Formats: sequence, C-alpha cells, structure tokens
Amino acid sequence: MLIDAHIHLEQYNDEEIPLLLEEVDAVIAVSMQLSSCERTLRLSNSYQQVKAAFGFHPEQPLLSPSDEAALFDWIRTYQDEMVAIGEVGLPYYLRQEQAMDDRPYVALLERFVVLAKELDKPIVLHAVYEDASVVCDLLEKHQMSQAHFHWFKGDEAVVKRMIERGYFISITPDCLYEEEIQQLIHAYPIERMMVETDGPWTFEGPFTNKRTSPWMMHSTLEVIASIKGLSIQEAAKIITQNTKAFYRL
Repeated sequence: MLIDAHIHLEQYNDEEIPLLLEEVDAVIAVSMQLSSCERTLRLSNSYQQVKAAFGFHPEQPLLSPSDEAALFDWIRTYQDEMVAIGEVGLPYYLRQEQAMDDRPYVALLERFVVLAKELDKPIVLHAVYEDASVVCDLLEKHQMSQAHFHWFKGDEAVVKRMIERGYFISITPDCLYEEEIQQLIHAYPIERMMVETDGPWTFEGPFTNKRTSPWMMHSTLEVIASIKGLSIQEAAKIITQNTKAFYRL
C-alpha cells in the first residue's frame, strides 16, 4: 500500500472518496484556497488516512489583502491539524496565458515559506522550469530545507541544485509516456523521491479517459523500479519510507 504524496482530494465527490482511500495507506491532501482548506480539514477529521496540507494554489488570481490575512490566520489556528503548508508556489502556466507581473506571487510565496518555517512544517511546492530557481532562492534565503516539489520539471542545473539541497520531488503517472519525467527519474536519487497522482488531474497514454485514482501509482512505481534497477518491492519500500519521514507520519 502506497502513500499518494499529492492529491486534491477535496475536488472529488463525497461518494468517490471512500473508494479512493481503499487504494492507499494515506494521502497528502493539498488545498487551493480557504474554502478548499476547510473541506480538506473536514476530510482529514473524517478519514484517518487523509493528511491535510493548507495553502493557496498559485495558478489563480491573487487574494485581496484581507482574504490573505484571513487565510494565514486560519492556517495558524489549525496548524496542529495539518502536516504541511501547500500547495503554494508560482504561476508558471498562468503566465504562459497572459502577460503579468509575477512579483506579487513571489512575495506571497515568500510569506508562505516564512510561515512554514515559523510553524515547523514542510512546504509543498508548485514550481517548474525557471520558477524552480526562484523558489530555491527563497528556500535558501530562509534556510528552509523541508521542501517537496510536486510534479517537478526543470533543467539539469536546477535539478542538480535541488539534489544538493536535499529537496524532495514526486513522480506522476505521466512517467509512463513522458521522456522528460523518465530522465528526471534517472537523475534524481530515489532517496529523495515520492509518488503522487495530483488527482483529479487526468492523464494520457494508458490512463486516457480514466478517472485519476491512487491505483495509478503502481504503474508509476514500476517505471521507477525499472529505471533504478530495483525490484518493485524495494522501490515501494524506499518511497513509502521517504514519504512517511518527510511528512512525519
């Protein structure tokens, strides 16, 4: 039984959730904004397998100052109910769609890094390609080492930097058909690796037209084991131990 290191569980229907949880030991359920945090909290109170992370997804318009203050106050109030700050990061895909000044997003992310440091919680990051270097700068500035880059993509230089700093990544089911992700698996130490679905985000290849569900991680694990020259059981043990240790489960 694996741990899904990154899933938007609150975006599934109530009747789907018990079935999804039958497939895993635990899930790290990330949040999008305050209402999402609230539902994630309710789910974590209802299901022992659900480990909550609270944050603000960057691929959306910024909060007003009052709404941001309300979110940060809420997170501090419920800090003992969460295992991490997340999902937070920078708006890479939004920036491809429209001209924008991302400096306010960088400033917001820095406030989340400071909050994670203050609360002694790991941070779950949405940061790909050139954004990853900016995020590494912030993490180093605040001496924040407990960082998990979910569904990471980036160049060789930033991958090397992340490995040196001991940051974690998580691998998605697209490793079955994306050479870029397969190359990342080759390069990154399995001791700093987790698996995730990012559900309900959908995938292609053998997963076309299938509801994203934790069972897909078994296929991900097969790819990782093959690339790393390990048995599936060995890879599963290492990755599960990584996830438990990182999130203090």
